[in-house]
Amino acid sequence: MERREFPQRLLEVAFAAGACGLAAATPDPQSAAAPESPDENDWLGPGTLTDVPGIKVGHCTLKTRPTGCTVILCEAGAVAGVDVRGSAPGTRETDLLNPVNSVQQVQAIVLSGGSAYGLDTATGVMRFLESHGRGFKIGNLGVVPIVPAAILMDLGVGDFKIRPNADSGYQACLAATSDPVPQGNVGAGAGATVGKMFGQQFAMKAGLGSASIKVGNTGIVVGAIVAVNAVGDVFNPKTGKIVAGARTADGHGFRNSMAEVMRGYRVAVQPGANTTIGVVATNVAMEKVHISKVAQMAHDGYARAINPVHTPGDGDTIFTLATGVLNVKVNHGMIGALAAEAMAQAVIRAATRAEGISGLPSYRDLNKVI
Repeated sequence: MERREFPQRLLEVAFAAGACGLAAATPDPQSAAAPESPDENDWLGPGTLTDVPGIKVGHCTLKTRPTGCTVILCEAGAVAGVDVRGSAPGTRETDLLNPVNSVQQVQAIVLSGGSAYGLDTATGVMRFLESHGRGFKIGNLGVVPIVPAAILMDLGVGDFKIRPNADSGYQACLAATSDPVPQGNVGAGAGATVGKMFGQQFAMKAGLGSASIKVGNTGIVVGAIVAVNAVGDVFNPKTGKIVAGARTADGHGFRNSMAEVMRGYRVAVQPGANTTIGVVATNVAMEKVHISKVAQMAHDGYARAINPVHTPGDGDTIFTLATGVLNVKVNHGMIGALAAEAMAQAVIRAATRAEGISGLPSYRDLNKVI
């Protein structure tokens, strides 16, 4: 493990430059009436979660529905945390990530569509990891891979009977690489939609996005991946304009969900039909309690780019991973702030990389992006 020390001032400068560039999104009913120019998303960097050393990502996409799953592999193990903010979560193995509990490392995280059925994908990931001898060692008997997972509800898109399963999880592991993460209508984001406060007929297609931040010459990397299936609208945090969300009756503009609510419009959000799920990873060595705090702070990225968020109809969840490849003294609050920024960027990517399907146009359709 590499041990590196940096002057405190350098880390303070990196924190100020790398973590404070995003302002909180405040919806503007006037400016959000129509889709924004594609150029207004040029601030997004080129990186993805796999820029974090020790991380691989693989997708399995069932295009016939569509739905799928995404696996984040850290076969050498990683210290992990989690924070659940939505009221309709579907998760597995989140209790063991509590800092007071014994297990210190995980070998993978799974994000999946298919609602609770999709939790079966983790079984396939366990099978793959066991075959490679990766997991919590049980004496001379073998290993038990530790694979937390979270799901989103996409069963209303396409054939209800088509869901990711254990084989999907296994196939996602076979596809996992350290190459840049494919984004859009892939993996856990294949069936994702946004802007559902007024019914699916006004919704838009979203998907899976990823981003990363490299902090100056410190060697510190923080990356994020997210499948955005929110009931709310997606905003560009730099402009406050809607990128994807509930459309107007003619389908060519945005209603601005919160502006409608503030004007007195009553909505009836379908419980459990939504959810944004993601993972943040860093190469910095961290303790379990500190990476858990990073998970809490990363939710600020959701709040900057999605409104409303963490609703009773969402199961919003973020996992965090510290691979420990870089052993450097860093305030974990700095990593948390970077995590929020990387997550906000990943949310925007999930909306702008998506492609429309029947009845669900995407950002690209409304902006005529080729």
